[in-house]
Amino acid sequence: MDLITGTYDCKVDAKGRLMMPVAIKKQLSAVLQNGFVLRRSVFQKCLELYPMSEWQALMQKMNKLNKFKKKNNDFIRRFTAGAKIVEVDASGRLLIPKDLTVFADISKDIVVASAINIIEIWDKDLYEQAIDDAALDFADLAEEVMGQDDDDHGIS
Repeated sequence: MDLITGTYDCKVDAKGRLMMPVAIKKQLSAVLQNGFVLRRSVFQKCLELYPMSEWQALMQKMNKLNKFKKKNNDFIRRFTAGAKIVEVDASGRLLIPKDLTVFADISKDIVVASAINIIEIWDKDLYEQAIDDAALDFADLAEEVMGQDDDDHGIS
């Protein structure tokens, strides 16, 4: 699967349906018919939309965990809690299940943001707050994560 790019302001209707941005639909055109998995984010109060192929690859990795270790079972249970299979309908809309809407505090105004190979769905105010909070130490974070001295591992 190709990498996904873009951040878009969107709206959710009263029934919890999101009209997918045209640019995102174009990028996902090859995988639209396979469906998606929508789940709670681990680190943020947002949702993560996985193309089915990405979800299956992740589940295959998780399936290699030793299930006779309690922490592995606890992790799998927590990671997959609330995950739902969703589809984009013929009109280009995605229905966000009510329990996930509540988890992410999604109201009318949302942000759909690419996160390399998945899409994050945020309440607009929470997204702006997360970006503002991250801006305070982003330079230090960028240096720590991407600024390796070894040319074989860093990005130049």
